[in-house]
Amino acid sequence: MSSRHSVVPRGLNATRSPLSQGRFGRMFRKLTPAKFGPNDADNVANLSALADKMVADFDGPKDGPDAEESGIPALYTYFGQFIDHDITFDPVSSLTKQQDPDGLVDFRTPSLDLDNLYGRGPNDQPYMYDGIKFRLGEKLTGAGVPDASDLPRFKGRALIGDPRNDENSIVSQFQALMLRFHNRMVDDNDSLSFEDVQQRVRFHYQYVVLNDFLPRIVHASVLDELRTAGQYDRSKLAHYHWKTYPFMPVEFSVAAYRLGHSMIRPGYRLNDADNMLLQIFPDPHNPDKNALTGFRAMGPGRAMDWGRFIDLDTRPYGVEDDDTNPDNKKRLQFAYRIDASLVDPLRKLPPEVASNPSSLALRNLERSWRLGLPSGQAVAKAMNLTPLTDDQIIVGKAVDEPGAGDPQTGIATIANGVFAGNCPLWTYILAEARQFQTAVTIPATGAPATGINTPQLGPVGGRIVAEVFLGMMFGDHSSVLSLDPQWTPVTGSSFALKDLVAYALGQGDPLH
Repeated sequence: MSSRHSVVPRGLNATRSPLSQGRFGRMFRKLTPAKFGPNDADNVANLSALADKMVADFDGPKDGPDAEESGIPALYTYFGQFIDHDITFDPVSSLTKQQDPDGLVDFRTPSLDLDNLYGRGPNDQPYMYDGIKFRLGEKLTGAGVPDASDLPRFKGRALIGDPRNDENSIVSQFQALMLRFHNRMVDDNDSLSFEDVQQRVRFHYQYVVLNDFLPRIVHASVLDELRTAGQYDRSKLAHYHWKTYPFMPVEFSVAAYRLGHSMIRPGYRLNDADNMLLQIFPDPHNPDKNALTGFRAMGPGRAMDWGRFIDLDTRPYGVEDDDTNPDNKKRLQFAYRIDASLVDPLRKLPPEVASNPSSLALRNLERSWRLGLPSGQAVAKAMNLTPLTDDQIIVGKAVDEPGAGDPQTGIATIANGVFAGNCPLWTYILAEARQFQTAVTIPATGAPATGINTPQLGPVGGRIVAEVFLGMMFGDHSSVLSLDPQWTPVTGSSFALKDLVAYALGQGDPLH
């Protein structure tokens, strides 16, 4: 879910049994790489034509309900980015030459162990810690937000386990929240060692990934096939296999897990202040620096009201197309739908984020092609599934009632039919989600009683994502699935991301 990586590879977490640096590899090694033209220039030109169709027209940030909204609270987009930074770190960014997935090194333990939070631990990176608690940064201000902290910094740069977790204001403040989650766990368990507290934090995080995050983004029919008697079953992993340690499949990192790019909104409201409805990037035609871009100290007034990102409380749903309605400024914001459509600011990323190409859609498509990924149809067949027909692969917003500004383009009509029966895996997975929609009840007053139609990853995309997450946990001997698969938080089996956030904010019962 990330578009930029730090240039300095980090060492492994010294507080756990070190794994070798993970390698990238393939889940479907026998499949032929997909090609979209007879030569490099034609491949890039055709992928560029597809990328252009995958980006919507300009639609500025808004407070009210939006037809492109899903039933997934907006924080899950950035929780997914946080997870990405926990499990992947690809130091190879060049898109100008052919690359071999088996030769790429992932300078990350391929496991959900929070090394992006803990770094190498207090003995090796003491500047991040105060005893066994994390150092916090300067106090943040924000209209209606009583208590928030920035990340600890030196000359503006965050002193954290993974510098990428400062790349935008939302993931930055979530990283700061996770520092507070650990610190409260220390306070509630003052007789425990750092390692024991760290394990409890990891268990709660992994529990949320398995029991809240995955069910939000993956269709229930896919997850059910991975369970036996209600429990995830390692023997059900049909496509993700490793010899000694789990590896990072390119089908996951370059295609399936880039679902989050379609969930990004054009902007987000941070708090009550009139000027805190911010674009994700500065508008190049009106260079307002007051955007959500990161790698700098948090600006004044930017403290996040977490109830706008996750359902900590019940708020009004709001009224569409009514900018004067006061409920709209207080509402819970929702992620955009998982579909083959990205918001316009991702059409041309700022030069400090990415260039050549600057289109996020083209970067994803070109990266997949250069790494030799097979087509979505080929992967579906390898999984013993009936592939989507070309008529089912629609590029555009998966809104309930597409209007004049919501073009719905069949994949076979793009680039003179080069993608007919030959859809890039990333696009295929996003289009597949349109076929697997769930009506999600919105935790807001005045919301539609029938729920919000919410696309979820289907049997190709969802199976890849779920098997990799489960495989990384089954392959990690210190994970919750390996050590105690029946474990649940003391507050109950319904523990979810909203409870993790609430606990970090000092709300709710202690966790032990």
